[in-house]
Amino acid sequence: MGEVKLINGKRHRCALPVSKLKVKLYTTRVPFVDSSKAPASKLGIFQKRAYETLEMALRIRHKGYNVYVAGEQGIGRTYFVTRFLKQKLKDTSPPNDWLYVYNFENPDKPKAISLPAGLGKIFKKQLHQAIEELKESIPMAFEQESFIKKHDHLVQNYQDLRDKIIDKMEQEAQKDGFSLNMEEDSLTLYPLWEGKVLTPEEFEKLDPSLRKKLRTKSNKVMEVLINYTRKMGKQEEDFRKNERKLEQEVALKKIERALDRVVKEFEQFPSVVDFLQKLKDDILDNLDHFRHKEGPSSLAQDLLGGSGEDFFERYEVNLFVDNSEQKSVPIIVEDNPNYFNLLGCIERETELGTYYTDFTLLKSGSLHRANGGFLILKIEDILSHPTAWEGLLRALKKGFLTLEDPGDQYDLIRTKTIEPEPIPLDIKVILIGTDEIYEALYVQDDRFPKLFKLKAHMQSSVSRTDKNIYNYLCTLGDIAREKKLLPFSRKALAELVDFASTICEDQKKMSLNFSTISDIMIEASALAEIKNKKKVDIDSIKKALYNRQFRLNLYEQEFMEDYDRELIKVKTSGFVIGKANGLSVVEIGDYIMALPHQISCTVGVGHGGIIDLEREAELGGPIHTKGMMILKSYLQNLFAQDKPLVLAGSLCFEQSYAHIDGDSASGAELAALLSALSGVPINLGLAFTGAVSQSGQIMAVGAVSRKIEGFFDVCKRRGFTGNQGVIIPYDNVEHLMLKDDVIDAVRQGWFHIYAVKTIEEALEILTGKRAGQRLRKGGFSPNSIYAAVDRRLRELAYLAEKKVRKVRN
Repeated sequence: MGEVKLINGKRHRCALPVSKLKVKLYTTRVPFVDSSKAPASKLGIFQKRAYETLEMALRIRHKGYNVYVAGEQGIGRTYFVTRFLKQKLKDTSPPNDWLYVYNFENPDKPKAISLPAGLGKIFKKQLHQAIEELKESIPMAFEQESFIKKHDHLVQNYQDLRDKIIDKMEQEAQKDGFSLNMEEDSLTLYPLWEGKVLTPEEFEKLDPSLRKKLRTKSNKVMEVLINYTRKMGKQEEDFRKNERKLEQEVALKKIERALDRVVKEFEQFPSVVDFLQKLKDDILDNLDHFRHKEGPSSLAQDLLGGSGEDFFERYEVNLFVDNSEQKSVPIIVEDNPNYFNLLGCIERETELGTYYTDFTLLKSGSLHRANGGFLILKIEDILSHPTAWEGLLRALKKGFLTLEDPGDQYDLIRTKTIEPEPIPLDIKVILIGTDEIYEALYVQDDRFPKLFKLKAHMQSSVSRTDKNIYNYLCTLGDIAREKKLLPFSRKALAELVDFASTICEDQKKMSLNFSTISDIMIEASALAEIKNKKKVDIDSIKKALYNRQFRLNLYEQEFMEDYDRELIKVKTSGFVIGKANGLSVVEIGDYIMALPHQISCTVGVGHGGIIDLEREAELGGPIHTKGMMILKSYLQNLFAQDKPLVLAGSLCFEQSYAHIDGDSASGAELAALLSALSGVPINLGLAFTGAVSQSGQIMAVGAVSRKIEGFFDVCKRRGFTGNQGVIIPYDNVEHLMLKDDVIDAVRQGWFHIYAVKTIEEALEILTGKRAGQRLRKGGFSPNSIYAAVDRRLRELAYLAEKKVRKVRN
């Protein structure tokens, strides 16, 4: 069959020159000596859509204008958003602090107080100091001589009045012949007989009529005495009021002295002034708690908090959100958005097996801390916590932050708890995720489009223009400085730009997957440091890329060993009828493994048509099945204009035991089928990748560079013949970013890359014979592949019809 590269001693028109196999950035186009001299990149230079969307989010303060940042992982979505916000918000003022304090009117509903940033901490500290001062000053005031004298005077007056009333009561009793006995709160009258108090036994011995008379008289006396006891109670009540008034007058001076400093500091905040006034009133109503307790506390007091220290917690301040350290509006990135981390919680403590809580156990979430600013969440993280997602949407919809237990949203048993006052919500939430999740939420959750009205779409690649290359180099300089890496030389920077085109498999684009680029830069810098280099050179970059591939290609190398041992039957030389080498790729994590496969076809007499064995074995996907249907349509359009297609045949991927999908092998399958029908052998030194249309056009496929490199590796291990190569769609030429060793082999003539537009061009390269074309008068070009196919199809149709007639007879 001869060498396929040359036809009539000339280079084949479809063979690609070395210049088409890869795009390369020359060092003369790198405008600085190394990365350290590169200026800082401009924010949003590659992400104008996302940049403008975020700017719009800053301008709009209306409800619902939160942002969803959509883009592929690895393009620096979180980095871009945080950098944008830090630059745009650096001159802003931090939002207010939020505090929770005791509600003296309803302890189960703590009050929320807002103060300018930093004042919350000051208020908490000053109030704590004031209460500690009162704990000492009030008891001391009650121990001062002036207070003791006034108090003793009140006691003496009360005692004198009480004694006078008791004397009158005794006189009244004795006047009517009774002796009065007063014990605590009880009054007892004993009758006097001959100046002697009768005992109960002696009283019972009296004549019944006399006993009755004494009882009646006793009741009348008791009524008089009870009136005296009422006067005594009134006197005691007046005494208690006067005593309390005295204590409050003395304590008030201490309270005002301690709290007036706080009141004066925060007099411009009505909520604080109101709280302090109620706090004063509460202290005056609970002065007993400020007295020094004498004697050791009991075990019960220690266990139940009877020492009185728990009482003073009501005068504490819960600094719920502290923005004293903030220099601008908060930008919070929540990496673990479970319900409590995001929406806060009401903590509980146990005491003797019982749960209890109060306002000091209220804990803020990232939504509270970001209030007045921006909260950044990854959508995958928050969707893994459904209660947190529901809580976020509910808070954004209501415009308030309410602390509650997540179980309260369900029909579960509720325990007694507190209901803190809701806090107004003024926040922009930025969700970061993929397009797929955005579409799912947009369709399935009607709240989502109402609350996230702005979509910031981030692109994964950028055109490889001079302007973008310059900005890309500046970005590489930013990465080197931020990661504190060694400077990167001109050649190293150029190699990284070329690698960016390799990632996105396009000579006219550069990948914005800066996560991968950054990893390579870090590894290359480490390799350069190991060799005591002052700069990262191109050799360090290539070594880092090689190491990365070596870490990931174990399975590929094991397959290559199977090719070497011919456990996988793929030939790379010789000519065979009905067989062609196809190319496939398998993604394993972030590595694309490229493997050649032998595609075989058999045809014969029958009415079964072409059977796709992959589909019959349920190993073929829908796109692969569609490719087979297009292949059949091509045959019908080309060869069934003057006769029916009557044949039986099958197509199969040899030694394929896994699921197959995609139509990139349909061109090779069609070539194998046409070879089987025509009897023209195919050169197995060539592999073919490309999808075929109904008109015979060869269309672009994915991962074309890796497919070429996979077949190249097999050929290299077995030894080059000079006739080996790969046929690809012409539309894929601009996607070629081949390895240096592939390019060197092409340059030396050991390996060849062909780009074809039609199946006819591919057949000519694969067989060394013209495919042919349909003639006006019918039939096909003489001595062509199509003429042989047409002749064979007529023969199969005749034999099939003959067999049918024979069966009928």
